[in-house]
Amino acid sequence: MGGFDATQTRHFLADTYLSFVFWTVLTSLGLCIWYFPLWHMGISGYEVVLLADVAPVVLGVPLVRRVLRRHRAVAAVLGLAGIAAYAIPSPTHRLLAVGAGSAGVMIALGSALYTDRVPATGRLERDIQAWEAGLLVSIAVRMLFQTNNPAWATMDATNGGWNKTALALAVLAVLDVATRRSDAMAELHEAKKHDLSPRVGEEPEPRRAAWLPTALGFGALLFALHSMYSDSAIIGRWSWDGYPNTGPAPVPWGGLVITALAAGFSGGHRADLATGMMWWAVASIGAALITLVSGWPGFAGGLVLAVYLGTVTRSILRAVAQCPPGRTLFVGTLWYNILVLGHVWVVAYEFVPGGPLLRERTWVIMAATMLSLYAGVRAARPALVSRIISARDGPEYSAAARTHRRRARIVLWAAVAAGWLAMGARLPAATRVPAPFKPEQRLITSAIWTVHFDLDNDMWLAENRIIAAVRDLQVDVMGFLESDTERIIMGGRDWTQRVAEELNYYVDYGPSPRKHTWGCAMISKFPIKNSTHHLLPSPVGELACAIHATLDVHGRDVDVIVSHNGQEENPLDRKLQTTELARIMRESQNPFIFTGYVVTKPHARNYKLLFDGGRIHDIDPTDSDRWCQYIGYRGVKRVGYARISRGTITDTEIQVGKFVVPAPDENIDAWAPSYNRVPESHYAPEYHFPTVFRGRGVRGHFYHVFKEPRYFE
Repeated sequence: MGGFDATQTRHFLADTYLSFVFWTVLTSLGLCIWYFPLWHMGISGYEVVLLADVAPVVLGVPLVRRVLRRHRAVAAVLGLAGIAAYAIPSPTHRLLAVGAGSAGVMIALGSALYTDRVPATGRLERDIQAWEAGLLVSIAVRMLFQTNNPAWATMDATNGGWNKTALALAVLAVLDVATRRSDAMAELHEAKKHDLSPRVGEEPEPRRAAWLPTALGFGALLFALHSMYSDSAIIGRWSWDGYPNTGPAPVPWGGLVITALAAGFSGGHRADLATGMMWWAVASIGAALITLVSGWPGFAGGLVLAVYLGTVTRSILRAVAQCPPGRTLFVGTLWYNILVLGHVWVVAYEFVPGGPLLRERTWVIMAATMLSLYAGVRAARPALVSRIISARDGPEYSAAARTHRRRARIVLWAAVAAGWLAMGARLPAATRVPAPFKPEQRLITSAIWTVHFDLDNDMWLAENRIIAAVRDLQVDVMGFLESDTERIIMGGRDWTQRVAEELNYYVDYGPSPRKHTWGCAMISKFPIKNSTHHLLPSPVGELACAIHATLDVHGRDVDVIVSHNGQEENPLDRKLQTTELARIMRESQNPFIFTGYVVTKPHARNYKLLFDGGRIHDIDPTDSDRWCQYIGYRGVKRVGYARISRGTITDTEIQVGKFVVPAPDENIDAWAPSYNRVPESHYAPEYHFPTVFRGRGVRGHFYHVFKEPRYFE
């Protein structure tokens, strides 16, 4: 039993791939649901699809359990709907297909745990090990694809998806499962023949774990893995801070995340240690660090928590297998969904019922998660430890378990190696030194764009087109608003990595997800000497964010602000936020460029608070057709201003300004801007805006409002 078994290896690889499908569908469901409240600006009704994953409640019906035991591929086939959904153009129907896939993969997991719970066969251990390996494979794939999963229903051939390949491999894995029934029966027969089960009278029947705390532990485990470890960049962005001490960059340090998980999974067979109170206390310290502390200490805490989750995964799933499947998995997935909603409520409190109860209280969600994990592992501990003692008396079972464990570890660490190779392949692009576009002219081109979380008007990921637009614009500095996508509902991804790597920019992700904003990010061709992440005053509504950065622009320090103020419905918030932005700009002694989302009419109260209070000039005070985005400046010479239509990416245009930065020894304190407009020919071609956006433009982006750029003396 200790040698290489090609059949068992094939089965394990098929199960691992179906686990990859599990994590693919689970991580895409929230992203697809998010599209609807995003465009409704509030609860849309489609959020009910989140409950698709409570489908394992059907396992409480004996007939359903018997059918799934005899036809294991049925639930797996349903799960493939979440992979095949990419072929459906309609966002609504695509969401429903992903919901069906979510129900399928959850039923398949629950059925496998219950059907294979007989210890003698060793199949339960293989199921769990494959589930763990599938998570690591998913992470490694996302490391290679710059945090996207190429099998998501929000991807297709036009934006980097490998959906057809993923679906073909999934079909092969399902076919392998469909032909396995005889193998399973043979294994059970072999176990009985060798009498590997404990004999009555020799060992007491190990008592089962209490189903309710086990269910809570399962829900918390699923939530923790999904929300923080389904991608290698998440905890790095959770601990992100301003320059120069930002904490770990996603490339290459995301490799430590997949390594920590694999280390935990590799030690998961030691249930007696994994379920101990001391280990949980250590993990709780790690959870507190990643929740409350920025930089490397917070990241290190996240790694400790990753190892802990890896070690307890097997114990919790073993305990779930010994509990009544219907009610255990129903309560477990329901608790998972409650934690997911809490994870959203902490930032979306302005738009949801009861939002103020969890406003900016990520620590409450983390505490509930850790307490639930403790309840789960402590409930599981007596039964698991007694089963371990029983199993040690069966030498053949132990040999088989060692063989399965060795096979699983090979796959686990192969995924880790693949992840590190992906990091190595991406490292040169992530560490190249950017260069500005027009250094001879001392030009800086700055822009602002609200990108709606990189999810376009038809529920496809949009970074391909964002990258193309930024490349065509040739911007040196750009602010992105509504940019934080490191939450379950946004896919737990970091699209700024790809923009920065492919276009060669420095990137500041902005306030981390644990700061409870919708995000503001900045890319820059100029070195970022310092940046501070501000949470602007928001006593009533959603929390507003800002990045205040000092850049080395052609040898001179220039300050830049990227900001996103609150909603029209909260005038007090907007007044306080604008006043704070004005204070920051007024107190700076450097030349300044403001690019932000202000929510005011030109020359209204908040407009005057910003421009007069901040001692900055409006790039074009005659432009009366503005409401959200504005560009201001001080101490630099404005060249031109343009407005470019949004295309199909978002609901907000791009605004761009061109400026000449004075030489380091040039004093322009007495310089005043001229608002005399001049023709484009007034400037040499190096100062011009791109011609590609003239007329009908490209990819739906064109100069609009004025139909062309405006130039000034």
